[in-house]
Amino acid sequence: MPQHATSPDFLQRLAELEDQVAQLRRTGWERDELPFYPTSLHTMPYEDNTAFTTVWETILAPRTASLSVGLVTIGDVVGTTNTGGAWQVVMAQTDIVMSGSVAATFSYQFAAQVIDLTPYRALSELKVQLQVRRTAGATTGGKFGTGGAIGIAPRYARLI
Repeated sequence: MPQHATSPDFLQRLAELEDQVAQLRRTGWERDELPFYPTSLHTMPYEDNTAFTTVWETILAPRTASLSVGLVTIGDVVGTTNTGGAWQVVMAQTDIVMSGSVAATFSYQFAAQVIDLTPYRALSELKVQLQVRRTAGATTGGKFGTGGAIGIAPRYARLI
């Protein structure tokens, strides 16, 4: 008949693991921050194009259930003309998962959403793009000379 000896510290290790699991349940599962990288040659997260232009992007391996994203946007003022725009978050090059407008004021606006990643779990790489465009306002002058510029930046991006 086989015999086995239990380690004297087995119960202690089991108690430590139970404590760690309880702590995870109290605080939620670990969240990984996801960095975004600027794509604009203007070196700032502003763009004055009238077509959607990617200003920030990242690539991830979608192994979690969701992505929590927070954004900040700002319009522009050129002289006395306010400039507004629109923004969108694009996944997998074509899927628009978040969108909104940028008010034609020189004030910050905030947006946040939890994006479901389950449709993308089979992909080995998933590109996430933050895009912006100018829709109204100044068409000359401004930050880059061709009208008001719309600013967008990620406040946070967490894989949860």
